[in-house]
Amino acid sequence: MLGPSYSCKECREEETFHHKSCAKLPLGLPHHPLHPLHPLILFDEYNSEVNKEFSNCNVCKEYCGEYCYFCYRCNFKLHIKCGSLAPTTEAPEVHHHPLTFFWKLITFTCDLCGKEDKGMPYVCNPCGFGIHTRCANFPRRLKVVQHNHPLNLIHSLELHQSNSQLCQLCFLKVGSKCDFAAHLDCAMSRGNMEDINLLELKEEESAESKSMLENVDSKLDQSVDSEICKVIKTIVREDGTKIATKIKHFSHEHDLKLTDEVPNNKICDRCVRAILTPSFYRCVHCSFFLHISCTKLPSIKQHPLHQHPLTLTYHKYFFCIVCGQWCNGLRYFCQRCYFELDVQCSLASNTLTHACHEHHFYLSTANYNQKCSICGSELYRVFHCTTCEFVLDFKCTTLPQSAWYNQHEHPFTLCYTPEDDSGEYYCDICEKERDSKQWFYYCADCNFPAHSECILGEFPNKKN
Repeated sequence: MLGPSYSCKECREEETFHHKSCAKLPLGLPHHPLHPLHPLILFDEYNSEVNKEFSNCNVCKEYCGEYCYFCYRCNFKLHIKCGSLAPTTEAPEVHHHPLTFFWKLITFTCDLCGKEDKGMPYVCNPCGFGIHTRCANFPRRLKVVQHNHPLNLIHSLELHQSNSQLCQLCFLKVGSKCDFAAHLDCAMSRGNMEDINLLELKEEESAESKSMLENVDSKLDQSVDSEICKVIKTIVREDGTKIATKIKHFSHEHDLKLTDEVPNNKICDRCVRAILTPSFYRCVHCSFFLHISCTKLPSIKQHPLHQHPLTLTYHKYFFCIVCGQWCNGLRYFCQRCYFELDVQCSLASNTLTHACHEHHFYLSTANYNQKCSICGSELYRVFHCTTCEFVLDFKCTTLPQSAWYNQHEHPFTLCYTPEDDSGEYYCDICEKERDSKQWFYYCADCNFPAHSECILGEFPNKKN
């Protein structure tokens, strides 16, 4: 919530806040043009005993929220935004003439966002320009998490198909002359919009702000972090490189020693992935194992999936909001809004190449769910191929390329196509049929195929 607001001191723990403009709403609208027959009363849906059915506005069809204007005689509901619409509005940054609200439902194409819709737009009578009421209230400048600079609002008349490119948030086509462009809905979504007050950004400070935004990752993502891993003992190799042979990791009570042995069926206790390299850390007091790479994770990380800095913590049981899975071990956590991100998901970047597909993937954070082409799950944070519309969710993207299973002597490799052309495929663990289109794990030495769920369990990022 930006700008002045009112709050209740007695209900502070419940975070009861109201915009200053909302607190000054009239209690009644006796003769509103959208419902002139009966008076409309300001109505609290959450606390009222009169009508317990939460519903949408009869005009804009959007959810009314906690408060709306309500007619007790005919059950007519009006969104407070629709009830407060000005008859005319000045929008010089969007259009050079005053815009008048059209009080009847019509089908039109918004000249700002380019979408066809049925509703009551703001229109310009002299030249036929028309936009959604919600588009008329969009901020003219905002900041998104995935881009370093503030974005300026332009309307669809300025777009040129010859310069058509992709929205850098959802990666669907949008025409623009800019290097970075985004759909209005994508930029305004809660997960994409940066939580900063751009009203305080002065023109003379723009150069300084630009430098600060561009350097935020380099300041936060440091490869050496004494808060995460304290080096107790090191050795110097012949080439002059220093190797930490004894460390203290913040997530474990005992000291860890570097081991140079060939691992067999060992799992890292903090990222829950197989240890396949000959060097790793282990505890001499208990059965605790740790990847070398897990000791080099930064304590604070600015990630394109979240608008606040994330802190590395250890938790026995948590839910990653990005891949939709229960996990344990290391996580990146936002104390401010309780956002939890698994380490594997945190390592994903904006662009991705994957062995399952010939084209590049791009991180897509649309404001609607997109269906994964492999497992069929629907999430709004996915990786999207712009060439052939192939989609991967984070669960499939972060599946380990190699994994151990119980006491099997060889590691299993993730496979994307059937091992032969027999047409009949079964899992050698559960002995049930496998879908030839689904990924599976395979031991080539033993000709041993298995479901990914049978190898990793229901949640790959959770240690059993």
